[in-house]
Amino acid sequence: MSTTVTTDWTTETKGTGEHAEVNGINLYHETHGSGQPMILLHGGLGSGEMFGPILPALTESHQVIAVDLQGHGRTADVDRPLDVRLMAADIAALIHHLGLDKPDLVGYSLGGGVALLTAVKYADKVSSRKAASRPASRWTSRAPRDRASPSRYIDQQGDHSSARSRSADVGFSLRGMRIGR
Repeated sequence: MSTTVTTDWTTETKGTGEHAEVNGINLYHETHGSGQPMILLHGGLGSGEMFGPILPALTESHQVIAVDLQGHGRTADVDRPLDVRLMAADIAALIHHLGLDKPDLVGYSLGGGVALLTAVKYADKVSSRKAASRPASRWTSRAPRDRASPSRYIDQQGDHSSARSRSADVGFSLRGMRIGR
């Protein structure tokens, strides 16, 4: 089930907003432009609107899908934990729901963690991954035991390949991404 909502962001780039029912939540996302799909994942306490100022440049060569993660922006919170692992599953389900073929993922802060986990757990669904200001210290070997590292989480799910080696090739900078012309 999808609901169409028209928004009027503070940029000159207008998009069409929809709610996609995935994993028991109505995940809000807006689509702008055309070209290679790119999913933008915002930081904590933000929303997809935080990317408004750079949308014109991104939409010159990409179909940009700006997502409001669980409990942020126009996506309501539901009765489940706010957990990057669940949010990564939501993004994988959104990719399937929208019928996207290996979109690029770009995340900032919380969104960077979601992008990283999506890339590690659902590598067959995404093309490239970029994260800016990803909270990497949470997933170091010195992290408290009550916080799940990507490698521990994947190993618990039955995938015994090295998540650390698979995540080592994930980019953590927007410098290498061609934006615009």
